[in-house]
Amino acid sequence: MANDGEHQATSRPIIGTTDSRSEERIDPILAALDPDRERPEHVICSQSLTLSFGQKRILDSITIEFRRGSITALIGPTGCGKTTFLRTLNRMNDKIPGFRYSGDVTLEGESIWGPSQDLLDLRRRVGMLFQRPNPFPMSIRDNVVAGVKAHRIAKGKQLDVLAEERLRQVGLWEAVKDRLNDSPFRLSGGQQQLLCLARALAVGPEVLLLDEPTSALDPISTEYIEQLLRQLTPALTLIIVTHNLGQARRISHNTMFLYEGELVEHGPTEDVFERSREERTQVYVTGRMG
Repeated sequence: MANDGEHQATSRPIIGTTDSRSEERIDPILAALDPDRERPEHVICSQSLTLSFGQKRILDSITIEFRRGSITALIGPTGCGKTTFLRTLNRMNDKIPGFRYSGDVTLEGESIWGPSQDLLDLRRRVGMLFQRPNPFPMSIRDNVVAGVKAHRIAKGKQLDVLAEERLRQVGLWEAVKDRLNDSPFRLSGGQQQLLCLARALAVGPEVLLLDEPTSALDPISTEYIEQLLRQLTPALTLIIVTHNLGQARRISHNTMFLYEGELVEHGPTEDVFERSREERTQVYVTGRMG
């Protein structure tokens, strides 16, 4: 039975790695927010999910499970429903006019549309990084802790500790430590995206959704962010939309191929690229389909 949604509706970043002392400080924060994040379970499941905007069906009966601690790449031609699917996982489509769905999406076994689901908490647990950097019009430091303050995760001097930890984690601390009160819009594009990643990580998400997060960046910035994403597992589950097939092969454990709103094939990335079961998948991953 169909259910309606709630509303029908370039400079380069500093390259470096997080030192061991910083990692020791970060891990307890993550563990305190979610002591069970290491469990090898399917954290998000889509069950016969069909999505429409008005009379136009975008996705048709998508069923897939995302295992905790893995990276899944969503690939497929432009307009196949990748971003729509991604934005559904933390209910960012709810207020778009005409949005309707049937089926369900569960987070840790509970429907994301359930009556007891708190939308603000859902978006803390399932964070998102967009195609283009979107820093807030506030200082660099305040950008990092904006969500932390909204969710009342920390206060006072703890905010400064968290800001430093996350900026260190994404390799941005040395570049900004002397100008934390400056505008983020003075940073390069790559640095702004790292700042947005630090902001997303600061609230301790369980899942991070990424919508072509490196498409607007230069190759060195892209390589660095890919390295960071790999380092975030197994503490986090990552789901990334990408048109870059090389990127999908480099960083993902699993790949799902969407075509015209249909989940054509999914499985371990090597199998999808090297041993595709479906002809449409073979045609796409070999570059014979636009």
